[in-house]
Amino acid sequence: MNMPDIVVAFFALGVVAGLARSDLKVPKAAYDTLGILLMLTIGFKGGLALHGNLHWQLVPELLAVASLGVLIPLLSYPLARRLLRLDQANSASLAAHYGSVSAGTFAVALAYAQTLQLEIAPETTLYLVLLELPAIIVAISLYKRLAGQGGASRSSSVWHEALTSRGVVLLTGGVLIGYFYGPERAAPVSELFIHAFKALLALFLLEMGLCAAKALTPVPWKRWPVMLFALVAPLALACLGALAATVLNLPAGSALILVALVASASYIAAPAAIGASIEKADIGLAMLASLAVTFPFNVLVGIPLYARWLAA
Repeated sequence: MNMPDIVVAFFALGVVAGLARSDLKVPKAAYDTLGILLMLTIGFKGGLALHGNLHWQLVPELLAVASLGVLIPLLSYPLARRLLRLDQANSASLAAHYGSVSAGTFAVALAYAQTLQLEIAPETTLYLVLLELPAIIVAISLYKRLAGQGGASRSSSVWHEALTSRGVVLLTGGVLIGYFYGPERAAPVSELFIHAFKALLALFLLEMGLCAAKALTPVPWKRWPVMLFALVAPLALACLGALAATVLNLPAGSALILVALVASASYIAAPAAIGASIEKADIGLAMLASLAVTFPFNVLVGIPLYARWLAA
């Protein structure tokens, strides 16, 4: 029997427990700790892989990846306005969430690629950092311009909020620590981080499953256009990611991770930044789409599907 990656089973357990209204609950302090450890581990592993492998030839590839974070919100905003008929604030919010990316989806795609023993380029972890920031900045700036707001001081604040967010600090810090120390000098802590990665991810996904079930209980049928968008968007964005991976001639594992990232939607960094910058936005609406629909779709169906697409 062909079983999915074991970490996906923990997500499914969380969804089932949530839908069954079990009293299962991951304490907030434990969830925050898991999130910190997971993002730090992803960055640290990426830094170790980059040690001795960082060179100027990577700049075009990394710039191309970052440009996706600019392009996607610019495409998503008019779709949200015209097809979903959302107002400016919620259109910008949805554009930011779908232009930015999900660290959880990255972790699942990374684990899946490693299980299949696919080649992963050392710079792949940088995709997560490069895709997380631009979309948030672009979507907020677009909203401020269209709404007749803005100003240098506010733009500075947006940049500060994005660059100092927990995810960016942990991912970037982990990459730098892993890169500068390298495998040998980082050995005292690397064994713990690397060997615990899947266990951390499994517990994190258990809580994500509970959160997804909570957002869908009861099913908000009146929001069906947004939920339909959240199902279709990953497939359309995955095609864009696959095109980029082909043009960049990425190895199989890196291609899968890039496609999964582009197909994902943020549920950590974007809600925090949008909530602080666009007061009229309904964060719950964006979370319904990104966490309750797109994230489960990618974890349960999308990532294996994208792997088959790329292998075809």
